[in-house]
Amino acid sequence: LFGVMASRFFAKPLFRARNGRGWRSFGVSAAQAATGTAGRKKMSALELISKRRKGEKITMVTAYDYPSGLHCCLAGIDIVLVGDSLAMVELGYDNTQPVQVDELIHHAKAVVRGAKQPLIVSDMPFGSYEINPEQAQATAYRFVKEAGVDCVKMEGGKNIAPTAKKIVDGGIAVMGHIGLTPQHISVLGGFRAQGRTAKKARDLLDDALALQDAGCFAVVIECVPPQVGKAITEELEIPTIGIGSGPGTSGQVLVYHDMLGMTAHPHYKAFMPKFCKKFADLGDEIKMGLESFKQEVEEGVFPSLETHSPYKMSKKEESLFMKMLEEDADEREKEHACKAKEMKESDEYDVLNLYGGGYVTPAPEKKEE
Repeated sequence: LFGVMASRFFAKPLFRARNGRGWRSFGVSAAQAATGTAGRKKMSALELISKRRKGEKITMVTAYDYPSGLHCCLAGIDIVLVGDSLAMVELGYDNTQPVQVDELIHHAKAVVRGAKQPLIVSDMPFGSYEINPEQAQATAYRFVKEAGVDCVKMEGGKNIAPTAKKIVDGGIAVMGHIGLTPQHISVLGGFRAQGRTAKKARDLLDDALALQDAGCFAVVIECVPPQVGKAITEELEIPTIGIGSGPGTSGQVLVYHDMLGMTAHPHYKAFMPKFCKKFADLGDEIKMGLESFKQEVEEGVFPSLETHSPYKMSKKEESLFMKMLEEDADEREKEHACKAKEMKESDEYDVLNLYGGGYVTPAPEKKEE
C-alpha cells in the first residue's frame, strides 16, 4: 500500500502555483523523468547575463514543435526561440511576414511542453507590435499567458526602443534583434547583409545601445560583418546572439531544421544560408527511411507476421471467428458485389472530369471468357 501511495505522490508535481491560465505545475513531469532532464536548473534572462560576464558562450536554437523543443532540452541548449521563420520552414511561405500571432502561439505551446529547462523566447510576428506600444504590450501578454513562453523578441533598433521599454515595464523580458530584420524585407529589398559601411555599422551600434537602455536582456545580431558583431558585443553589457555575424558575439543561434539538414529537397539546399553549418544530414536519412517504408509496404515485406504483428488470437477464438464468418458468407458476398458495382460506377463518373479538364475515355472492360 505504501508503495502505491508513494508512486502516486512522486508522479505528481512537487507543488503548484496559480497563474493567469489556471494552476501551473512545477516539479518533475513524466517526460522529464523519462528523458533524464529532471533536476536541471531552468535558464533565466539573468543567468544569461551572468554567462556573458563570465565569458561563457550562449547557445540558442530556433525550434517550432514539441520534439524539437525536447531535443534542444536534452542537448542542454540555453535558449529556444520560437521564431517567425516558422512561416518559411514549417508553413511553406516565401518570407516571415504572413505568419499570424495565433499560429505562433500554437507552436510555442508545443515547444514549451518539450523544452522545460531552456529559456523560451517567442518572436512577435510582423504587424503585431508596430502600431503602438500598447498593441505590442497586449501581444506580449498573449504570448506569456496563452503560450507560456518566458520572453518575447522584436525586430528593430532605436525605432522600437520605446515599445521594448513599455513591454519590459509591464513585466515581460524582451530580446532585441538588429542587422538583417527579415520582417522588413520590403524595405530592405530582400534578405541582404547589413552594416557593411562605417555609417551603417555605427547606426547598428546605436540601435543596440538604445535597446539595452530600453531594458532588453539580449540582442540578436543577424548578417553583419564579423568586426561589426564583435564591436557591438564589446560595447554592450547584455549578451549578443549572432547569426551570420562572426564568432565575436556572446552566443550563436541557428534554425533547428537548417543545422540538422532536415530537408533533402534540392531547392531547399540551394537556398541554405551561407552562414549555416550543417551539424547533421538528417534530410537524406529521412528520405531514405520513407522510401524504404514505401518499398517494403508495396512488396508486402512490412509488416511481417513474425516481427511486427504482436497481437495474437488464441486458436479457440480463431476457430470461433472463422465459423462466424462462414454463417453469413453468402449475404456478405452479395453486399460486397453491390458495393463494388457502386464504387465502379462512381469511378467512371468521376473520370469524366465534368468540372473541367476535358473528357477522359474510361478503360474498356475486360470481357469474361
